Amino acid sequence: MRRIVKSRPEHEDRIVSIWLEASKVAHHFIPASYWDEHVEEMRTIYLPSSQTYVYEDQQTLDILGFISMIDNYVAAVFVSPGFHRQGIGTVLLDFAKSRYRELDLGVYVKNKKAIAFYTKNGFLPVMQKLEENTGEMELVMLYRGEKETLVPFHI
Repeated sequence: MRRIVKSRPEHEDRIVSIWLEASKVAHHFIPASYWDEHVEEMRTIYLPSSQTYVYEDQQTLDILGFISMIDNYVAAVFVSPGFHRQGIGTVLLDFAKSRYRELDLGVYVKNKKAIAFYTKNGFLPVMQKLEENTGEMELVMLYRGEKETLVPFHI
């Protein structure tokens, strides 16, 4: 059995580990050293400034993924690479959708798998912008519930 629970301090090391491992896999177009250099910021700035929920196996208590929210902004959705394509990311997004009618997020334009994942989950691209820390273009995507219609931005 698996469940989503609010993260606790004892989850921090596993959350950071998943973030680092999954970032290197999903963002292969950014040097791995960039992610290594930002571990401490993740731990001391980003996680404390967000509400983070973990997807946990109730038997083993292993954390398989997490979602971090700042109000209705999806700051992070990461699943341990060994558990990709098992529906965990969708469950985490559905959890966020159950709490907020409107969601927005940013995703690197070169991360085509993530864009397809978010599109499949009802997000629409609305604009591109430069992500200054990496120099990569980022796509802003919005979810506005199932009843509203947005005019998508084409990339």
